[in-house]
Amino acid sequence: MTILDAVLAFAVVAGLLTLVPGLDTALVLRSALTRTRPYAWATALGVAAGAMVWGVAAAVGISALLTASELAYRVLTTAGAAYMLWLGISMIRASFRGGPGTGATGATTPEVPGSAWRGWLVGAGTNLLNPKVGVFYIATIPQFLPPDTSPLLMGAVLAGVHCALTMTWFAALILGGGWARRWLSDPRALAVVDRVTGAVLVAFGGKLLLDAPSR
Repeated sequence: MTILDAVLAFAVVAGLLTLVPGLDTALVLRSALTRTRPYAWATALGVAAGAMVWGVAAAVGISALLTASELAYRVLTTAGAAYMLWLGISMIRASFRGGPGTGATGATTPEVPGSAWRGWLVGAGTNLLNPKVGVFYIATIPQFLPPDTSPLLMGAVLAGVHCALTMTWFAALILGGGWARRWLSDPRALAVVDRVTGAVLVAFGGKLLLDAPSR
């Protein structure tokens, strides 16, 4: 298998994964609907950065610890689940309070200093603390490493392909979300977006906790 063959084959797998609705998609779409556009782009870039780290780690064998060590897997799973539960509950509570930056404030959300940085942290943190992403890369990237190629370099290339596909998808969500946001002038509608996304985060975090012991 040549490098080009590996990249094209991986692009097909990664592209299909990107189109499957998941936690990252929900976060970016929610940011596009209820936050500023820079915040949404920052969230998308954070998700892509997290994916890049996981991909490179899998290529050099670092994230193989997740499969070799039950303790390492459970610690990371518990940390990720706790983060997602906290984030989801915070979104739900904020939507009922109607505080700044939440859906309950209405269609125009003022940009506050550091909001884009916070968006990046939310995207990167959610991705990095999700061991399912690491497991995916562990299972796929080694299969697309041609002989006599640098695992680190090839891992970075494959992860970069995934990030490019992901950002293309997120761009569609952000641009479409911005258009949809103009029609969501009812503060109650934006609050529902926060509550639904928060519920998805809570459900996903709960599933991680339940899956950890049965690994």
